[in-house]
Amino acid sequence: MSELTLVIDDDPSFSTVLVRTLSRRGHPARSAGNPDDALRLNGELAPARIVLDLNLAGSSGLALIAPLLEANPAARIVVLTGYASITTAVDAIKLGAIQYLAKPVDIDTILGAFSDDIALDAEFEVPDEPLSVDRLEWEHIQRVLNENDGNVSATARALKMHRRTLQRKLSKRPVKT
Repeated sequence: MSELTLVIDDDPSFSTVLVRTLSRRGHPARSAGNPDDALRLNGELAPARIVLDLNLAGSSGLALIAPLLEANPAARIVVLTGYASITTAVDAIKLGAIQYLAKPVDIDTILGAFSDDIALDAEFEVPDEPLSVDRLEWEHIQRVLNENDGNVSATARALKMHRRTLQRKLSKRPVKT
């Protein structure tokens, strides 16, 4: 296993900047822009660290966690997303990711996520206010969408919702807590 970091993101600008920044910080890195390249490079290079985008050109990065770890069990995976939700965070961790970070994120936070110094039993602050009904709906939709492997039609059927209504809800940014 190499000390390489594999960056899996479909945004070439983001990938280029992250790979360059990691390399300048003494962490050699390579990038993959799609799931096929990611799995191939993971098998060839056996990276120690993997930075995985949650949304890869419409497909879920969560679906890559298991095959990445199957081919490279010692890899440590950090999931990045522009649309963070509690549901996908829990799913990512259950599938084997070590951390889940919301974009935008700085390089120190990413490197810190791979650190062994993270206290696993750190106390988490409980919010004073419960989640709003809109936020709970968003979380539920994300969970059902994940259960249906990103299939919008199947998710709409499971939610007993019109497909276009679901698409409108998904096209909006997540509601605030």
